[in-house]
Amino acid sequence: MKRFFLLLTAGLVTMTAAAQNYDNAKTLLMLNQYDKAKAEVDKGMNNAKYAAKPEAFILKTAIYAGYAMSEGKKNTPEAEQLIAAADSAFAKFKSMDPAMTLMSDPSYQNGPINLYSNYYTTGYQDYSKSKWETGLVKLKKAVEYSDLLISRKLLTVSLDTNVLILAGITAEKTGNNEDAMVFYKRLADAKVGGEGFEGIYRFMVSQSFAHKDMANFEKYKAYGKELFPESQYFDYDKIDFAVGLTDKFDEKLAALNEVLATDPENQKANQVLGEIIYDTLNPKHADEGVVPPANAPELEKKMIEAFLKSAKGKPGYEIPYLYIGDHFINKASKVNDKRDAHAKDMKARTKPGTMASKEDVAKREALDREYLETLEGAKEPYEKAAAIFAAREKLEMRDKQQYKKAASYLADIYSFKRVMAKGKPADQAKWAAEEKKWNEVYDSIKN
Repeated sequence: MKRFFLLLTAGLVTMTAAAQNYDNAKTLLMLNQYDKAKAEVDKGMNNAKYAAKPEAFILKTAIYAGYAMSEGKKNTPEAEQLIAAADSAFAKFKSMDPAMTLMSDPSYQNGPINLYSNYYTTGYQDYSKSKWETGLVKLKKAVEYSDLLISRKLLTVSLDTNVLILAGITAEKTGNNEDAMVFYKRLADAKVGGEGFEGIYRFMVSQSFAHKDMANFEKYKAYGKELFPESQYFDYDKIDFAVGLTDKFDEKLAALNEVLATDPENQKANQVLGEIIYDTLNPKHADEGVVPPANAPELEKKMIEAFLKSAKGKPGYEIPYLYIGDHFINKASKVNDKRDAHAKDMKARTKPGTMASKEDVAKREALDREYLETLEGAKEPYEKAAAIFAAREKLEMRDKQQYKKAASYLADIYSFKRVMAKGKPADQAKWAAEEKKWNEVYDSIKN
């Protein structure tokens, strides 16, 4: 019995000594004697019983973080080591006491407060020097501690906008868009506005579209317009983003096809689809010898279908018809170049006073037919565009120019049809009448 009493007494002495060591280190911490407090807690951590309680780790957190922020240590390599150790100690404390009951002690509260302050300050320093990678690591930690302090009411704000915007920017700068979305989303969902914050809504809109999240695309676009009504960015719709996020034709085509897959009659989507295909088939500054896409016939068909849907979705809209007409005129011009080249070649090879060979005549006639067939593709759309112009009470200058262009080409088309109707007097008379009509329309349009 006496031996058991002695063992129990020894155990109580050991436990009391351990508790006394917490008090000693804590007293030194409160006196800001960080070097002595650190030595005390380091010595205690060598004792398994000392290190068996959560208090040992919240105490170490407070001492190490305070020491790192003290004069003479701040912004030194040693301070970085102290902060890393304090952060690790706090993680251990949380794992041992998820409720973090000791956080109610003001002495221990300074641990996470100093960690937050250090990560925020050094993260901002890296941000200012464009050290995005290291800045992001620190600012993510600052966000973590900021959330903790807000939840414990140790920060008197509901949202730490400063640290979130810095974390979002550094994440974006490193190309880590997923992290940036996490930080920016919190700001956007809180509708944080003012100078410097428009970019977060632009980012959320573009990233939502890139992730095919149309609900959030519309949501953040609406928030952005509400908070920044002067910005035109939030007036752009899903069609603008489909073609605006890439410069590559195939990617634009794929993005528009995705929109049209769920909304096949979308007038704007069909119009833009037709336009990007038109630009591919009719490059503005094409060098001589440029080869058209291998799937040009397929693209041409898709373009015409898109323009016709666009025109159907917006009655009285002449632009789709003008695009189709212009496409076939451009195409006919290339055929005409072949006709001219063949005529020159045939003339050069045919002796004066002799007939051209049957092969040359056959080729010339084939090219004439091809030219006429291509021109036919422009006839109907130009006629529809002209009818729209004719029905308008007032024409703007641009309208007049487009109307005259359509009338001029229609006169040319019917002129060539008249020539090709050689030996058919009735057809020649009909096409001559149409040619005359469109020449008169052209003359009637006054600038």
